[in-house]
Amino acid sequence: MLILFLLWLVQCLRHFINVYLDEDLNQQRTEMMQELAHRTVEQNVGSWGAVLWTAVQQCLFWALAVSLMVLLALYWWLREGVREVDNRRDSESEESEEENPAERNMIWLFSRRFQLSVPKLASRRRVVQELLSDLLRVSHNLFSDSFFPVLEPVIGVGSACEGWSPHKEEDVVYCMFVPLKPPRGHAFHLEQDSTGEMPQTTMRVRVELVCTCTGDQPDQNMLCFLHHSEQELKRNQVASLLHTLCTGPYLDGEKIALWFQTFVISAWSMMPQSRRYSMKVLPSCRSCKMKLMKASGRSLFVETVFSVQQGDSDIFLSSQPTEAQIPPSTTWLESYAVAEAKFFRHVAMHAPPRSCHLKCLRLCARILEGSGLSIYALKTTVMHLLTLIPLSEWQHRYLLMRVDDTMRYLRCCLEEKHLKHFFFDNEDMPREISLPPAFQGAQPLNLFQHLAQDPAAQTEALKKFDDLQYHFYFGF
Repeated sequence: MLILFLLWLVQCLRHFINVYLDEDLNQQRTEMMQELAHRTVEQNVGSWGAVLWTAVQQCLFWALAVSLMVLLALYWWLREGVREVDNRRDSESEESEEENPAERNMIWLFSRRFQLSVPKLASRRRVVQELLSDLLRVSHNLFSDSFFPVLEPVIGVGSACEGWSPHKEEDVVYCMFVPLKPPRGHAFHLEQDSTGEMPQTTMRVRVELVCTCTGDQPDQNMLCFLHHSEQELKRNQVASLLHTLCTGPYLDGEKIALWFQTFVISAWSMMPQSRRYSMKVLPSCRSCKMKLMKASGRSLFVETVFSVQQGDSDIFLSSQPTEAQIPPSTTWLESYAVAEAKFFRHVAMHAPPRSCHLKCLRLCARILEGSGLSIYALKTTVMHLLTLIPLSEWQHRYLLMRVDDTMRYLRCCLEEKHLKHFFFDNEDMPREISLPPAFQGAQPLNLFQHLAQDPAAQTEALKKFDDLQYHFYFGF
């Protein structure tokens, strides 16, 4: 288009010059004929003027021709520069694809066989968070005059909220922590559990009554549990938390779960989500599990876990016990789920686009099915590698390399019977993750302690791991 426009411009200029010079030349010829008989010298001058104008015409033409050639050369140079930039970009974008076609095909085959495409977790997670936020809003209005625990905003934890899941889409459970704060006139104190029955750190939450008579802003709408008689309190005020959801002086996880389940069943009809979903509370002794069903038959599983924060850190006490052993209802297990979710958010912010760390987790989880290794051990391994290997090396084209690194790291840990807990004495911990001071310099937990105590279990774990790894590399 640019060339056609320039050619048209040149033709127009040539036509204008020709018309102008022709008219001027005709006028000169007329004057020359009139004065021919009288002044021969002026005839010669007129003829020289005509020659001069003809030379000017030719000079203008060649000047325009040269200008056109310069413009054409400039256009060609610019087009070649743009083409060179595009080729460089194409080569950079296709480097990972054309660098190793066999590896690209392997990644595609693994994605198809192991269903590596992450389900639409983000949109469903938002639905769950909106649902629980509405439930908590109703609970605040319903229990504002009571002394039940104050339910803080939910925190998404677990693999589904971290952006990956080892399960199929229809089996994904969206886990949400609901932090508990003490109501008015109460205080929580964390005590180390002295039973020592659990390998994981356990604590108990002791509930104490505090005076509400004094202070900067004494509550005029409630009676002080410490300075009013028992008869007056029974007659004019609802029972304290110690008499509702505690066993002795300690917060009881089972009673809290039953209380919240009852509330959800009674409040569901007031929820806007009740018009789109039918809801069923599933059996659970320490949490509230819900199954939401659409008219189309599609289901959504939600688990609400109650927690108590340790100071201002990202470490919480959880009401949910492990599957291996169920402690007493007043025992709360130390949980690192909030810190883990925060770590994966940190990685997502600093990792390159299309980072493969979540797909690596999902692929390794599918490979290790039946190995007896826990998902938590796998996730701990990948978290260690995310701090050891630069995030720039987690691009999508390095997926198989990172999977191999993960499997080798796990194999070494199995041989050494030692897998270091990620949050203890870790110098590579991101600064935005807040940990209790005792975690720094503390003796790290060994997630493979059970293998160190049982050589036969270690031998069996190594055999299963090697069999699965062989099947992965050679039996595909």
